[in-house]
Amino acid sequence: MTFSVIGRCPETGQLGIAISSSSIAVGARCPWVRAGVGAVATQNVTLPALGSQILDFLESMKLDSQGALDRALSANEWSEYRQVTVIDGQGRTAFFSGKETLGVHHAVAGEQCVAAGNMLASVEVIGAMVPAFENARGMLADRLLAAMHAAMAAGGEAGPVHSAALKIAGDLSWPLVDLRVDWADDDPIGQLDGLWQAYRPQMQDYVTRALNPTAAPSYGVPGNQ
Repeated sequence: MTFSVIGRCPETGQLGIAISSSSIAVGARCPWVRAGVGAVATQNVTLPALGSQILDFLESMKLDSQGALDRALSANEWSEYRQVTVIDGQGRTAFFSGKETLGVHHAVAGEQCVAAGNMLASVEVIGAMVPAFENARGMLADRLLAAMHAAMAAGGEAGPVHSAALKIAGDLSWPLVDLRVDWADDDPIGQLDGLWQAYRPQMQDYVTRALNPTAAPSYGVPGNQ
C-alpha cells in the first residue's frame, strides 16, 4: 500500500522523505522531518503521532534512531501494525515492520538512507531503492526521487499508486520542500517529479522572501512588488 525512502545529504545536512501510496493524500499522514533532528516515515496502518513522538525523542532526549524508535513503539499497544523508518541528524538509521504489516513487505538500510514498503509487487522493489539513492547525483530531492522511480521500475506496489509526497528540511524551522500529489489516476510519482522540477529554481527565492522581504524577487503577481 506504501513505499518510501528517507535520507540525509552529508554535504548540506538536509533530511528528507519521498513516499507514495495507493491511498489518498499520503503526504498528510506519513512523512515527518525536523531540521537537524531527523526524518521519520510512519506507514502501513499509519499512526501519524509516531512521527512527532520519534522526532521529539531524538531532539529532547538525545536518543539515536534505534533508541527513539524503540521508545515510541513500546508506548503504543498497536505497534505490530506499524511500519516505521527513522534517520537522525547524524545519518544513523533504524526501521521496524510489525508482524501485522500488510502483504509483501521489506525494509533496507543503506548509506544515510532507509527504504521500506508494504503491499509490494515483490521485495526487489525496496532492494532497488537503496542503490538508486546511493548512486544518484544532484540534490537530496533528486536522489530521493531517483529511488522512487527505481521502485516503480522494479514493480512498485501490488496495486495502483495514487498519491505521492516529497518533504525536505534544511536548516530552517519550516520545510525547505513540501510537495504533494494527493490523488492521481496516472503516475503520481512522475507528477511529483514535475512539481519538483518547477519548484527547484524558485526554492531559494521563497527562503529569501521569508528572511528578508526587501530582497524578495517579484513574480508579477498583482500587489507583489
